[in-house]
Amino acid sequence: MEGLPDVEAKIRAAQERGDFDDLPGKGKPLKLPEVHDPDWWIKSLVQREGIDTSALVHPTIALRREADTFPQSLAALTTDEQVRAVLEDFNRRVVAEWRRPVTGPSLPVVARQVAVDPMIERWRALRAELERVEPDADSSQSVPDAEGRSAGRWRRLVHHLTRRSGR
Repeated sequence: MEGLPDVEAKIRAAQERGDFDDLPGKGKPLKLPEVHDPDWWIKSLVQREGIDTSALVHPTIALRREADTFPQSLAALTTDEQVRAVLEDFNRRVVAEWRRPVTGPSLPVVARQVAVDPMIERWRALRAELERVEPDADSSQSVPDAEGRSAGRWRRLVHHLTRRSGR
């Protein structure tokens, strides 16, 4: 270990010159990984880079999460035909997921198709409730959503109703 004293001397000389005084994070605690977490490095990378983890979810789980948003996510649609088209597209994607070849470990969960006609009935009831709650809402009032977009009348009302009902 002949080079070690030379390295130590260089570090001490740099400290004395103040080379380390203005480093980012000075005086703050170190963010050390969880000692027992073998995935600490990937978690810190995701956090540091601001990676959207919703894109990393398994397709089956993504479909299940999408199904959980029905009928509220359909509130902006205005006709039965539009709702039917969205739901039938969803069901086609579920069937495609069922038929996707399994190349590794599989999940013990399955995405289920949505019953189109009953969901359209739920959508109609939601639309009727939205109309009853705020029949002449001024659509020029816009409230930004979580992504900074202008939330339309239906999105605001659905948000209001779902918060009120505890969903």
